[in-house]
Amino acid sequence: MKRSSSHRLLAHGRTFAAGCVVLLLLAAGVWTSWETAHHIVLAKGREHGTMVVTACGEDTCTGSFSPDPASSDRPSVTVERSVAARKGDRFPVVVKPGTGDVVRTGTPGFLHSWAPLGGALVLAALVIGGGMRLTRTAWGAGIAGAALLTATFVAL
Repeated sequence: MKRSSSHRLLAHGRTFAAGCVVLLLLAAGVWTSWETAHHIVLAKGREHGTMVVTACGEDTCTGSFSPDPASSDRPSVTVERSVAARKGDRFPVVVKPGTGDVVRTGTPGFLHSWAPLGGALVLAALVIGGGMRLTRTAWGAGIAGAALLTATFVAL
């Protein structure tokens, strides 16, 4: 009887520990994604416009900014290199408050901002399946994460 209860206790402990790791992974994915996504999701009252990429470095691309009627003109803006493909590309952006940095808007920008969550879902699926023994939930999380990453790749 003691052996059975200790086995059950270890199984519950493993499930609890794996659940904590899953929560940590998903919280980190949401936190990282929200750093960029909140500029897109809560874009009301921010400066909007269109960016034309003129030059790219290792980490960022710079370009001209054509503001919407309610936004102020800026000589140039910068965007993360992973968002801008090459010189001459034109896409809608929103300006981060108090900076000259912009975030790509629209479907491609929205999906790109949530890519860290997609990666976290794929990693969490491995822990859900292996540590918690919830195979259907693991498949669902893994497919959702892979779909988000694939949609981001296709959209950009």
